[in-house]
Amino acid sequence: MEPRQEAELCFPLINTSCKKALQHRAETVFMYILLICISFLTVTLNLLVIISISHFRQLHTPTNLLLLSLAVSDLLVGLLVMPGQILLGWSCWFLGNFTCGLFHYASFIITSSSVGNMVLISVDRYVAINDPLCYSTKVTQASVKISVCLCWTCAVSYNGLILNDFLKHPGRYNSCYGQCVSVINYISGAVDVIVTFIAPITVIIVLYMRVFVVAVSQARAMRSHIAAVSLQGSVGRIAKKSERKAAKTLGVVVVVFLMCFCPYFYPSLAGQDTSTTVIFSVFSMWLLNCNSCVNPLIYAFFYPWFRKSVKLIVTLQILQLDSCDANVL
Repeated sequence: MEPRQEAELCFPLINTSCKKALQHRAETVFMYILLICISFLTVTLNLLVIISISHFRQLHTPTNLLLLSLAVSDLLVGLLVMPGQILLGWSCWFLGNFTCGLFHYASFIITSSSVGNMVLISVDRYVAINDPLCYSTKVTQASVKISVCLCWTCAVSYNGLILNDFLKHPGRYNSCYGQCVSVINYISGAVDVIVTFIAPITVIIVLYMRVFVVAVSQARAMRSHIAAVSLQGSVGRIAKKSERKAAKTLGVVVVVFLMCFCPYFYPSLAGQDTSTTVIFSVFSMWLLNCNSCVNPLIYAFFYPWFRKSVKLIVTLQILQLDSCDANVL
């Protein structure tokens, strides 16, 4: 019989210290390599979006400012939140209670701002499709900048209220020294699930469905108009293709958002505290974080200008004089 392996203390000189989680070495190495790769990919993709929109003048539009804000919040997820979650995976928090409170507060702010930016993008697309003639007067760079600032300000203020008790005593929920746990009670959790999940997804679904309906009606109107001419067949195929593309894009946006956010908010929806089982908590948190890795694919890779700008960035052509005036559209 093999001798029983005892867990090591996070801080060997402190008897009240937490114990390190016992894990198989091969599985542990594989998981941490995978999580580090996800974090690196998230930072890289969002950094490419940020450089592209910031560098090339042709991309300085109100819509792209919203994409820039979304990319910044998602970059912070890969740069701060994901490494912090990897550190928590060791079952030992070596940075103290104060840093633990800041980490959870920052992660809540970044996640909320990411959701807020998604809502702003859906509003922008709704106005662009529903009222294209007045879009340039309603949606300006100044109004977008104000909206983005309000989004981040609301995220900071709102999460400060939600985590008020935890921030005052960041170590109150720790069962041992070296642990970093934040627990939201049922009332705060219910408010959080409404503000951060139900309300945003409702707005996104409603606005995108309106966008889809308008896009389909415009495509059908164009097909009917051209049908009076002799180009009915080819235009009909183009219109049907545009309808399918619009449906696919909007479906991906909503489905990915639901898949990434539903597991995280399930305890609040089920009337439980957020301190569920460790495995489920880690899985739901990383699934939520992975939304920040997928966002650049959804919101940026669908645009041809992004592929052109990435090519210029990777080949270091942006270092050339007047590269900011390059044609990427």
